[in-house]
Amino acid sequence: MILPVYAYGQRVLKKKATALTKDFEKLDELISSMWETMYNAKGIGLAAPQIGKSIRLFLIDTEQLSEEEPSIKGFKKVFINAEIVEETGKEESFEEGCLSIPDIRADVLRLSKIKIKYQDEHFDFFEESFDGINARVIQHEYDHIEGKLFTEYLQPLRKRLIKRKLEAIKKGKIKVDYRMRFAEQR
Repeated sequence: MILPVYAYGQRVLKKKATALTKDFEKLDELISSMWETMYNAKGIGLAAPQIGKSIRLFLIDTEQLSEEEPSIKGFKKVFINAEIVEETGKEESFEEGCLSIPDIRADVLRLSKIKIKYQDEHFDFFEESFDGINARVIQHEYDHIEGKLFTEYLQPLRKRLIKRKLEAIKKGKIKVDYRMRFAEQR
């Protein structure tokens, strides 16, 4: 089932998410709906806070990027209770966007390598290292479960330049081709 994506201004996007347990009801259905929602919105990642659930769950599919750019070795994964344990490498700038903040893209500086501990959808434990675009997408989605948005990394001048656009998103005064829930719609 395609779920509405929560837009900039929703409180759930600024809240640190809580851990997920094995007894979470209908987790498989939720994950399936998140994949469907993400693909419908043409995204490459989606975190549970973006669909209104303050739980430590996000999913990523960067395999889609490898179709356009063969040098990218993509992957498709579910991350539960993730914890980034190390960020290394050089700081790199790359343009990011977000399904919760449509029509706004900006260059964000992030370290190029990460090590992350997480559980998959079966609650099996993993610790893996990622670099390049995969590390960046993980960092972006991880920020969502920490209550942080990519716009918080922007320089003050850039933030001032997009302030009106952010207010329009908050009020639902934008057009997108996927379902959204705006802060003004309570």
